[in-house]
Amino acid sequence: MSGSTGSGTRTKTDGRVERGNQTRRLVLGRTMDIASVEGLEGLSLGRIATELELSKSGVFALFGSKEELQLATVRAAVAVFAGRVVAPLEDLPPGARRVRELCRNWLAYSAERVFAGGCFFYAVSAEFDARTGPVHDAVAGARRDWTAYVEGALTEARAVGEFVEDLDAEQLAFEVIALMEAANAQSVLFGEPGAYALAERGVTARLLASATDKGRAALADPA
Repeated sequence: MSGSTGSGTRTKTDGRVERGNQTRRLVLGRTMDIASVEGLEGLSLGRIATELELSKSGVFALFGSKEELQLATVRAAVAVFAGRVVAPLEDLPPGARRVRELCRNWLAYSAERVFAGGCFFYAVSAEFDARTGPVHDAVAGARRDWTAYVEGALTEARAVGEFVEDLDAEQLAFEVIALMEAANAQSVLFGEPGAYALAERGVTARLLASATDKGRAALADPA
């Protein structure tokens, strides 16, 4: 008897948890798109509840405050970004081609409007760059992690002999990220998809300028 009751209780609890998780995913899917277009300040528990036809109390129970909703949105965007830009390269060994494909993935992530407003982090960085507080720190941390990842990919490529020994990974990472973000900004503002091709050519030129013969051969690989 007690075993049946316990099993039934667990089933009910598991069902509530799963419904809560589904609602959380639904909410965050919407908030990421809103934030990429209007900024994180465009989010509110009441607005989300109304747009998604949910109870405000239910949304409040999941997130508790506007700030927590903003932070959860940033965390969700990090996961989406990693899944689209970084994860597809897991089986590709370190080298110049991996760096090139990383940049191509970023350009595709922006061009395909994974987020409605283009790059989520470009949009919210402009909104929070001069502020302080937990949301600023979360946005800055995500940007810092991305820059460090690009620098790391370049450093690994140098270690396998595909970039010159005196490569300044920090400088080159800064330059290729700037080119990619310029394409995002121009495409979003003017509706010019050709900006991505310009950025890819610029990134490739910068990589080739710092590559060894081995690296240039890898960059010539169209795959």
